[in-house]
Amino acid sequence: MASEQAFLQAHRYQLDVDVRGDGPALLLAHGAGGGIEGNFGLVLDDLGRDHTTIGPSYPGVGRTPLPDAPLDLDALADAVVASAVDRGHERFAVIGESLGSAVAVRAATRHPERVTALVLTAGFAAPDPVLGGAGHLLAALGKAGEWRGVARLALLSCLSERQLTAMSPADVEAAVDGVVAAIPAGTLAHFELIMRLDVRDDLGHVRVPTLVAVPTGDRLVLPDSQRRLAAGIPGATMVEIPGGGHVLDEADRAVWLGHVRRFLAETGV
Repeated sequence: MASEQAFLQAHRYQLDVDVRGDGPALLLAHGAGGGIEGNFGLVLDDLGRDHTTIGPSYPGVGRTPLPDAPLDLDALADAVVASAVDRGHERFAVIGESLGSAVAVRAATRHPERVTALVLTAGFAAPDPVLGGAGHLLAALGKAGEWRGVARLALLSCLSERQLTAMSPADVEAAVDGVVAAIPAGTLAHFELIMRLDVRDDLGHVRVPTLVAVPTGDRLVLPDSQRRLAAGIPGATMVEIPGGGHVLDEADRAVWLGHVRRFLAETGV
């Protein structure tokens, strides 16, 4: 309890938080260079029918300021957990997407008395060669001010083969324009954190029901890396979303929602 009080009282990132719905709390952890609306916007209304969704924005996203120092995974996990505790929710499931999966795992091992279940999507315990290479390229392009290059790489990495083959060259350019306009200020800091993080030693210490959702068409995090994440967590359930990309479209998100709702019902969350 003393360590918990110290956590609540200590300096932490002051995160902007989106709260919706009513019922048992679901704490959302978004991915790098994204946000709550970008990652979870397609399902927030549905989940809010019978849950309170708590969506903190990482440093450099929305109204959350970006600190001068590099981001720290422990501090970020603590701040995400605190965003729920500060709003009166003592215990909650954590739904993590991409980088948010590592944040969720660290939250579960640092705050086992708080976290009741995990849902991890397009997740990883440490960057694989594809994610690592993309992270280095994104950092180099961003530091050079080549933001259209950042957007193009992000688009080609995050969409599935099915999505990309349906796009004309004009569609691609329009999508790049949209990504450039939406890139958060903290994107490079998020990817710098990805390049440093490693939660592989945490996995065996996760003691809550865990669902790992693997989009098999992911072009940013290798599906086999996601399967290894599931294999490392005792008792984890793994489901695949056939052909889904790193960022799920409406059809794939509907499949994801079905799996997540069944999992939450079965675990009593």
